[in-house]
Amino acid sequence: MSQKLSGKKIAILVEKGFEQVELEKPKAALEEAGAETHIISPQSGKVKAWAMTDWGKEFEVDRELKSGVASNYDALLLPGGVMNPDYLRANEQAVAFVRSFHEAGKPIAAICHGPWTLIEAGAVQGRKMTSWPSLKTDLTNAGATWVDEEVVTDQGLVTSRKPDDIPAFNKKMIEEFAEGKHDRS
Repeated sequence: MSQKLSGKKIAILVEKGFEQVELEKPKAALEEAGAETHIISPQSGKVKAWAMTDWGKEFEVDRELKSGVASNYDALLLPGGVMNPDYLRANEQAVAFVRSFHEAGKPIAAICHGPWTLIEAGAVQGRKMTSWPSLKTDLTNAGATWVDEEVVTDQGLVTSRKPDDIPAFNKKMIEEFAEGKHDRS
């Protein structure tokens, strides 16, 4: 893969219970494309993944959320899992972090339940999106147009439904992250 993202720094925001494959595979794709990635979490030290039906591996936290500054990053990745975005959307600091990317027009990629945090950050109004099917009503009520598609891109916002969509998600995420900031007005 070409080094489309050389020189780009990508924040990956997670809380305990993120879906392991939705962090591992996109993170690897970003790094293969030349990006520097940082796992950012309200947790310190390590954060534990969920691996489909049980607890997964622990991952080293590169930056605690309290010291993470959105302006230091070019784009944001929000893995899913059910617990992870539910914890994040209830964390005012996490919501503010996500909102900072949205307001700056920086690209954001969210998969599965990841859009829950985008809803809380006020980042979905007027956007075409997809997600895990159970978020359809939440996204619609927040002003998004929900569609059941493998991957959807709307003004730098990339969304996918589930782990099976990761290859398409990674391709679009890298394209959007390489493009940089988007006008979301």
